[in-house]
Amino acid sequence: MPIELKIPAVGESITEIQISEWLKSEGDSVKQDEPVAVIDSEKTTFDLPAPHAGKLTKILHKAGETVAVGTVVAHLEAEGETGKSKSEEAAAKPKAKDADKSKTKTENPEPAEESRADEKLVKEVDSEKSKEEKPASTKPEKDNSKDDSEETPAPEEAKAESKSISKTETKIPAAKPSSDREEEIVPMTMLRRTVARHLIEAQQTMAMLTTFNEVDMSAVQTLRKEDQEAFEKKYQVRLGLMSFFVKAAIGALKQFPQLNAEVRGNDVVYRNYFDIGVAIATERGLVVPVLRNAERLSFAELEKAIGDFARRAKDGKLKPDDLEGGTFTITNGGAFGSLLSTPIINPPQTGILGMHTIQERPVAAQGQIAIRPMMYVALTYDHRVVDGREAVLFLRRVKEVIETPSRMLIEV
Repeated sequence: MPIELKIPAVGESITEIQISEWLKSEGDSVKQDEPVAVIDSEKTTFDLPAPHAGKLTKILHKAGETVAVGTVVAHLEAEGETGKSKSEEAAAKPKAKDADKSKTKTENPEPAEESRADEKLVKEVDSEKSKEEKPASTKPEKDNSKDDSEETPAPEEAKAESKSISKTETKIPAAKPSSDREEEIVPMTMLRRTVARHLIEAQQTMAMLTTFNEVDMSAVQTLRKEDQEAFEKKYQVRLGLMSFFVKAAIGALKQFPQLNAEVRGNDVVYRNYFDIGVAIATERGLVVPVLRNAERLSFAELEKAIGDFARRAKDGKLKPDDLEGGTFTITNGGAFGSLLSTPIINPPQTGILGMHTIQERPVAAQGQIAIRPMMYVALTYDHRVVDGREAVLFLRRVKEVIETPSRMLIEV
């Protein structure tokens, strides 16, 4: 009995998925829970594990196909099973009659020498008699010992056959013109299509504006350098930059709740909790897992959660629940060297904070020119809900908290 490999439920709102890639081929052995295929949904990419150890016998849906949740996409054969039907097994066994015949043939002794001599003498007498009675023929007899397939063809047939072979051998396929302007058509993944749809939706439905500021990262860099070893030893995780910006953003959101709100029809919904989405880029696309109730998390808890998101995003093991909701988003283009950008809001949120690369630049500090590690920050906001004043003050608050980390503790 084959084991069915089905598409599991991946979220309440997700009814279909796309098979992105088969990691195993028909005939391959698989271990229990070993990834067999990569699946794309509109929210995330994840691996489809084998429910049982065995062999992948049949792939029912190819890569690129879109199928409904619950669809059987492949068959597995459990370890120890032959996978043959009863009729196939019966056919494989030798028939009883044939076996008996074979047995009888080998067990019966050969005839005695005298019997064989008598038979030979009778055959010779019959042969001589046949020669005398049959008139000699002038035509040579046809040698029937050769197979029909070895007969020499008639001249016309040989000529036609020769012409056919010659025509086949001389037919050479036309060479394709070489060009360096080749194209490759690759269908968009379901995740990529969903991201594209949301981005277009945001641009069409929101009045998006972006405001900028720059932050001196000296204090944060000094704090990380001084406390990194003790922090890592105590919590088994490194102290990164993202936790500082999550803390700073939450402090600013408390002062300017419009940026933690959502537009529903003609209403504005203000939230008193802070579910911060952290944008993570993967080879399969951008995902934004959410830190639930981030205001309750310590620096260590934030860093552990972010690190866990990053690992699972890379391995394709994020769950749809990890990506649901979110009241505000932070994205770090600086990880790839971006100096400045205008991030796009993740609907239905009203704001997104963009971090960028840290670059040493000359700045005026206390009446003198100094070289400082500076970062540009950007806030894109929905002007339907957020005025320019709130947006500018929000970003200034983030700047003040990052430049003076002690403000995160005393909330002034």
